Amino acid sequence: MKKVIFKSVPFDKNLVTLALESGVDAIMVEKDQVAAVKSLSKVKTITPEDMPVVELKKKSDEDIAIKGIKEGKDVVLKKGWEIIPVENILAQVDTLALECESLDRAILAAGILERGCDTIVVLPEGAADLKQIVSELKLSQGTMDLQAATVTEIESTGLGHRVCVDTISILKKGQGMLIGNSSAFSFLVHAETESNPYVAARPFRINAGAVHAYAQMPGDKTTYLEELASGDDVLIVGADGATSLATVGRVKVEIRPMLLIKAEVKTQEGVKTGQVFLQNAETIRVVSDKGEPVSVVSLQVGDKIMVKTDEAGRHFGMRITEEIKEG
Repeated sequence: MKKVIFKSVPFDKNLVTLALESGVDAIMVEKDQVAAVKSLSKVKTITPEDMPVVELKKKSDEDIAIKGIKEGKDVVLKKGWEIIPVENILAQVDTLALECESLDRAILAAGILERGCDTIVVLPEGAADLKQIVSELKLSQGTMDLQAATVTEIESTGLGHRVCVDTISILKKGQGMLIGNSSAFSFLVHAETESNPYVAARPFRINAGAVHAYAQMPGDKTTYLEELASGDDVLIVGADGATSLATVGRVKVEIRPMLLIKAEVKTQEGVKTGQVFLQNAETIRVVSDKGEPVSVVSLQVGDKIMVKTDEAGRHFGMRITEEIKEG
């Protein structure tokens, strides 16, 4: 995830307030304004002295930036930087910050050499784009390649501990979390955005499945549902594959009747199969190949639902190369 810093030099209380409401990671102000920022919010404050600026005018300026970074300084490249010099620097360092004056420049900075810079320093002239910059660079996690799978079996399996993930965000129709028995085959489990005659919508909630299941997480990681806790960031995925982050506000683990749902995807290499345990209730939904939420109660063998397939192999949630079979 990229860090976004707003530079309010000279100090502007209105712009600082906007930046705080946008969710930036830090505010940069002159030393005599640090107390003013701290009176507004518990946010990290830094000064221009903490991040020396290097302007790239000639080749030797690249060496100055590289030397400073390797000495442990938080060097930031002055606005007006061009792609080739930044690529040259990124190829030799592990971290880099760039000044940006607009959304377009921030997105460009974040994608150079595919990994981009680690930190975006948004200048006052980019304040109008701040909310979108934070959304694009901090919340968006790219796009997932989802596939339509065919449901092959639905079976009542008795009681089990299931996990409700209550986020501090209002989710939209089509959004949910990727959950499965295997990290190589996960089902898009829909948030409780839909109401019915008996229960009101809970658009902040994903009734995600059994405690042992894998949840796809930010940063190409997985975790067991049982391990989720308040304050964790979880990966929210839409029916179109678009992703974002949401913070867990509460996790509810309760004993409920469960269903075992199995599905398969036909590929050029053969057939991939997967399964997931979900609560047996009308409010729990998966996502159809049309992008519509489908209750597990009305789900039928032969229905098409959205899943993500991958290569198996995780150790403490991190991807590894290993021969492994999960059922």
